[in-house]
Amino acid sequence: MKTYRLEFEQKLPVDLDTAWDFFSSPLNLAEITPKDMTFDVTSPNMEQTKMYPGMIITYKVSPLFGIKLDWMTEITHVVDKKYFIDEQRFGPFAFWHHQHHFSEIENGILMQDILHYAIGYGPIGKIANAVTVHKKIHSIFDFRFKKVEEVFGKL
Repeated sequence: MKTYRLEFEQKLPVDLDTAWDFFSSPLNLAEITPKDMTFDVTSPNMEQTKMYPGMIITYKVSPLFGIKLDWMTEITHVVDKKYFIDEQRFGPFAFWHHQHHFSEIENGILMQDILHYAIGYGPIGKIANAVTVHKKIHSIFDFRFKKVEEVFGKL
């Protein structure tokens, strides 16, 4: 199974506490996800819960062609105001490991994402990645970049 790695970064003109509070809340994920993905957090009582290692988060999402899928991730690691990692437990990927890193820089913070993913299905998965999945992931992160700039501004 082929595993792919993507990296994204964004500088934001906010303090670390503000960035951490926003990005470590699963409820804000829907706000920075393209509307055509109809991303809905289905875990109960998420507004009352601070992220912690072992936390399970469930979603309904339409990643491709409007097909609604169940997605479950686990927050596997959290170092407060430094990084957190979510890993897929059930969902559209054969493997999903997403690192979210935050560091202070002059006049703001640097947010870095490191994503490893795999599709499965052998050669069919490689073709699917080349034709749609890779582009879709980039479009999701492009949307997020623009949306986060709308929320926090540019640095």
